Amino acid sequence: MKASIVVVTYKHAQFIDKALKSVMDQKADFAFEVVVSEDASTDGTREIVKAWQGRYPETIRLVLSERNVRSNRVVARGFEAARGNYVALLDGDDFWTSPDKLARQVAMLDADPGLSLCFTNAHVVDAAGEPTGQLWTPAATQHRLTLGDLWQGNPFPTCGSLFRRSCLPSVPAWYDGFFPVTDWPLYLLFGEHGDIAFVPEPMGAYRLHPGGLYSSQADDQKLAAMDSLYRRLEQCLDPRHLDDLRGGRRRYFLDWAREHLRLGNTGLAWMSLERARGGGAGWSSGDGLEVAMLSARMLVRSAMRREARR
Repeated sequence: MKASIVVVTYKHAQFIDKALKSVMDQKADFAFEVVVSEDASTDGTREIVKAWQGRYPETIRLVLSERNVRSNRVVARGFEAARGNYVALLDGDDFWTSPDKLARQVAMLDADPGLSLCFTNAHVVDAAGEPTGQLWTPAATQHRLTLGDLWQGNPFPTCGSLFRRSCLPSVPAWYDGFFPVTDWPLYLLFGEHGDIAFVPEPMGAYRLHPGGLYSSQADDQKLAAMDSLYRRLEQCLDPRHLDDLRGGRRRYFLDWAREHLRLGNTGLAWMSLERARGGGAGWSSGDGLEVAMLSARMLVRSAMRREARR
């Protein structure tokens, strides 16, 4: 089997048809399978995926939860069930927009054994599937990256992924506990075994909607979630990556400090700056001036706000 598409779904009744149709519409001169990992939805999602499996019994297999697992085990078991040389991930509320997305990525990995995974870009769409005008990954992102480029956070959409299965024969048990962050820890694990290719052309759609497990969180919740994620990664990944991970954490939160300050969110900017310094990351020798300038600008903004409230 050349490729497997793992579709992970929970309460996606209004979206899953479009996701599965975009997969079954793929044009490829090789065999592929679809593994649907469904987590005991209560909105009719399970009945919909069963109907799809009945229509395509030779292609679609179902992996079903007896009860809601609510962990990354739903993703990991999809990988474990996959029989393809390559594995693509697709969330049940997203969809592919190019019928040759899978074939083009398979050709890339076939041609370059030094790649552990590759990504296409994706349009960001609203709940109705209409484009917002945004791309998930900046088009200027370099076309070939290494593990070192991933420490500062996730630069790629899940729906753009294709993994070389042999790079990670089994998903480590600690991965299950990183829910609802499903993709970035996987990218780090695969990035240890080869380079990452990026295709700037969008071939998928990432859907923003109120039911999104991460995108629907408030900004302070997202900062707290990423802080927790970095701390857990320190405990789980190979210790030889510790300095790089802490450096990535520092840059990630410094970037958000600048962005929140630009948007006028002084409280969130302070929160980001504190998290950049925390968790053992400390400051590098080149951070001093930037941190001092950010702190000064935040103090001025805070003083101006206090004055305006008088």
